[in-house]
Amino acid sequence: MIDRQGEERTYRIAGPRDQMGLFLRHRAAHSRNGASGRPVLYVHGATFPSALSIAYRFKNGSWADALAEAGFDIWGLDFYGFGGSDHYPEMERPAEENPPLCGAADASEQLLHAIRFILAHHQVPSLSLIAHSWGSMPTGIVAAHYPALIDRIVLFAPITLRGPRRYERPPVFPAWRLVSVEDQWNRFVEDVPPGETPVLARDEFDAWASAYLQSDADSRTRTPPAVRTPLGPFSELIGAWHGDLPWDPGAVQAPVAIIRGEWDGLITDADAGWLFNALARSPDRRDIKISRATHLMHLEVMREALWRESIAFLRAGSAVSVPAYR
Repeated sequence: MIDRQGEERTYRIAGPRDQMGLFLRHRAAHSRNGASGRPVLYVHGATFPSALSIAYRFKNGSWADALAEAGFDIWGLDFYGFGGSDHYPEMERPAEENPPLCGAADASEQLLHAIRFILAHHQVPSLSLIAHSWGSMPTGIVAAHYPALIDRIVLFAPITLRGPRRYERPPVFPAWRLVSVEDQWNRFVEDVPPGETPVLARDEFDAWASAYLQSDADSRTRTPPAVRTPLGPFSELIGAWHGDLPWDPGAVQAPVAIIRGEWDGLITDADAGWLFNALARSPDRRDIKISRATHLMHLEVMREALWRESIAFLRAGSAVSVPAYR
């Protein structure tokens, strides 16, 4: 079992928008264990915050537990409109009145504020990043513009560039949308091949779904219960598949690991190959595919494989053992 000594601490810090705070969670390293207490910041994806991802605890612990046990100081950021961070005032208006909220440029400014807070907290010059899905976009922007701040990057199931679609423009999205429990369940089952066993047991999902609805105080007042979610991330995902990626992989100078699932329909072999080649200035590039896993591998049966691969890469090839999590 993972040693869970030490409590998680949470912080509210100033962000790039006046009178809007950002939420950070911190789980201190349980031991130095080869990682020298280096800080790692998790950057969430398009539909749920850090509490439902890096910090979500199953019977065998959470990804944050695994990283802390491996000797890392692990942090999680919630972007504006998600989890514990302040919500955009526009989210109180009808969605059609404003453009998509929390795009990558906006999110990269929030991420930079979080990075600078963490570096000051630890009194170190740089940290590593783990980014899921759309979170790769603000991560890529910051890594390209502030290379001295970034040690290593894990891009978990990143969204990549696909060629422009002839005679087709990406749709125009409103400011936000409602994402229900059933919407989330469909994400766990849609890419699993027929006849294969589920990647997440329904009882485990139900427990996660209850926590998911708690991330929005008004979720259960809606029919069906649903979480209000900024649409900037989803809008940019679709934009990337129409030839518009808001960051330049060729400008990233840090070592990068691409970690993806065998059954992830959002990053194909061709997508990963394009990104691997586009990261031409990265001195250490890896493309790691994990079997029986989809886009939400961090919550699925193969999550421990993801934990081990991320820890091994963040340790930069050090000859240290990776702990067991049972």
